[in-house]
Amino acid sequence: MSPTLARSVAAEFIGTALLVFVAVGSAVAGIDAIGEFGVAFAFGLTLLALAYAIGPISGCHINPAVTLGVLLSRGMTATEAAYYWIAQFAGGIAGAAVLQLLTSGFGDMTDQTGALGANDYGATISLGGALVLEVLLTFVFVAVILLVTGKAAAPGFAGLAIGLALTAVHLIGIPLTGTSVNPARSLGPALFAGGEPLAHVWVFIVAPLIGGAIAVYVVRAISVPLEPAGRTAATVDETGVQLPEDDGSAQSPQLPQARTAAEADVKERGSRHRG
Repeated sequence: MSPTLARSVAAEFIGTALLVFVAVGSAVAGIDAIGEFGVAFAFGLTLLALAYAIGPISGCHINPAVTLGVLLSRGMTATEAAYYWIAQFAGGIAGAAVLQLLTSGFGDMTDQTGALGANDYGATISLGGALVLEVLLTFVFVAVILLVTGKAAAPGFAGLAIGLALTAVHLIGIPLTGTSVNPARSLGPALFAGGEPLAHVWVFIVAPLIGGAIAVYVVRAISVPLEPAGRTAATVDETGVQLPEDDGSAQSPQLPQARTAAEADVKERGSRHRG
């Protein structure tokens, strides 16, 4: 494994663990106080912060469905995707393990969700409804990610759009399934909750992957065409789902080629103007 990929994998593990610990933890420790609205914003704000923090390192996927979308978009190799998936699922389990520890032996802290924030269906929505809901919500979420990190997107705002998208899908899904849209987020808590959440977790692994795959092909169909030859493409947003290029050294990852080309174009136009 190259140094760049190793840093990316480590960032994905830490990012996914933090997403589960902080965002799922907001429901486990505080849903009675902040409500479903507050939990939805906890997810969005956590992802927003992580997008700008580790986006330049790994692309801040922290979600196997997002990684699948990037893989199908030819943004990374199958080997890189496999490492990302391992790190994400391990991170989800690690984050859930910390929550389990905090709710089982530290004073009066209790699990206010009753299932460590695990996703489930049956109380308010059927199996079929849960499948359809999670496919659609993940489709929306991954499509937003792919669109706002594409070549035609406005640079610098991807993290904000992605965080708000995650908030929006949680506002819809929390009352129904608890909202997954992320297999790693679902598997970790389900392993510790056991019972029905663990028996039903396959829904929250399969459905998001289907939704992420569908998003790739829809985005491919509606995306703005690339600029004609000879014109410079828009800057790719570093807070999005791109994998930093590996130059084989232990130095920091290089900036994306699109940004390098854009900067060169600006310099060239400036020199012509001065002349």
